[in-house]
Amino acid sequence: MTPAPPTDPPNPPLTRTARRRNRIVAVTCLVVVWVLLWGTLSWANVISGLVVAAVLLAVFPLPPVTFAGRIHPLPLLRFALRFLLDLVVASAQIAWLALRVGHTPRSAIIAVQLRVNTDLNLTLTAEALSLVPGSLILEADRSTGTLFIHVINVDSLAEVEQFRRGVLELEARIIAAIGSADEQRRVREGAYPPADLEGAPT
Repeated sequence: MTPAPPTDPPNPPLTRTARRRNRIVAVTCLVVVWVLLWGTLSWANVISGLVVAAVLLAVFPLPPVTFAGRIHPLPLLRFALRFLLDLVVASAQIAWLALRVGHTPRSAIIAVQLRVNTDLNLTLTAEALSLVPGSLILEADRSTGTLFIHVINVDSLAEVEQFRRGVLELEARIIAAIGSADEQRRVREGAYPPADLEGAPT
């Protein structure tokens, strides 16, 4: 009888330090999203965000996702500054679209496969995209690490490709800020996957 092939050992349980670190990362991300949604950095919003984060983590406990990376201060600062710039530029573009008379903006649904397929990277990239005006996450496929994004003001396939590359560059900035060495290597060595459109600009 042929012996069964060896199976991978189960993931070891998280240590107390790892669980504490994961909770801190989850609370920090939830508070940041809460403050960004309100649009004002104040003690009231920070405290209320902490309360909301505590309630969410208590009522809807997250699965034990291991945070394998570490915080890199300088890339994190670059990510924050570029994110704020994207917010300003996208807001101005949407305002200009609203003021243009007789112009009907076209849109597209774009599938972008991320190069680092982890729950944390998928969530952070989707949240960052959703907070920028003009793009909306329709679906996230965990099995393939693919985001399906509705994008407004897309007039050509060249602009579709430009947006898709922008998503992958956003992923690269997130991985540079909090990713592990292996995740950063995968982003550097990974080629841009081919574009996958759910429909041409309409």
